[in-house]
Amino acid sequence: MHIRIEIATQRLDLFDEHGCCIRRYRVSTALNGAGEQMDSGCTPRGRHRIRACIGRSAAWGTVFRGRRPTGEVWSPAFAAAHPGRDWILSRILWLCGEEPGVNRGGRVDSMRRYIYIHGTGEDQPMGEPRSHGCIRMRNDDIVELFELVSAGTRVEIAE
Repeated sequence: MHIRIEIATQRLDLFDEHGCCIRRYRVSTALNGAGEQMDSGCTPRGRHRIRACIGRSAAWGTVFRGRRPTGEVWSPAFAAAHPGRDWILSRILWLCGEEPGVNRGGRVDSMRRYIYIHGTGEDQPMGEPRSHGCIRMRNDDIVELFELVSAGTRVEIAE
């Protein structure tokens, strides 16, 4: 299995071991575009791997902070009471870069930048750049994807 994320089309494709696309999802990458620098708010490009899969037994809409469930569950009313939060919901696939000097090490390290594929509020649009660097998905989609991949799965992020 491997994942390909295309920033230009705001799409995530999951391929099986034969290279056949078995799932396609609309996503939302960084509002600031593509880039690898620390604190840039950009989505990093290049070869990555899933470092950790977080939230396997969490309820749909579980709110995470620092990769830990807060005990809160997202709803439109909860979101309205907490405006401006960058929602990390349901599941987290934490990425690590595979290319030293490009997306690994120093000020370009995707893992140290906490770049995830994660769920977001249902009120957030997909198919347009809106994130702070991560790859956002609908909660139903991230829960499905989470069950199909594992730590070590290759992820390619292309502009």
